[in-house]
Amino acid sequence: MHGDEATIRRILTELGDTWAVVGLSSNPDRAAYGVARALQRFGKRIVPVHPKAETVHGERGYASLAEIPFEVDVVDVFVNSGLAGAVADEAVAGGAKAVWFQLGVVDEAAAERVRGAGLEMVTDRCPAIEIPLLGHTVSPHSHN
Repeated sequence: MHGDEATIRRILTELGDTWAVVGLSSNPDRAAYGVARALQRFGKRIVPVHPKAETVHGERGYASLAEIPFEVDVVDVFVNSGLAGAVADEAVAGGAKAVWFQLGVVDEAAAERVRGAGLEMVTDRCPAIEIPLLGHTVSPHSHN
């Protein structure tokens, strides 16, 4: 199960607006760059996480999740599947509410660990694709 629609909707609309994007650098040719921009347009604060710790889309970058000095709600993982499990474990340890593995990122054992720790988990999906599918029933800034 890679993340049912209800889980995806919950992560995008209910679990908070601070998203750490792991693997995000200032390289516009990488998928993370465009997805991070889409998240910003949707009202999310993105936090670039990359060894180069570059500022991307106006947001200061950090070399690792552990270095971020504030709480992160969702950890969006753009590293390859072989590295994703370690990032997922760091996300759990850091108190995130959800972990999102991007398209092509699959580590079932890591996903089970994340769910077992009580976090929401989506695998092999892309928020930039899912956001438009939410339709008009949800706006990130409408608090009934």
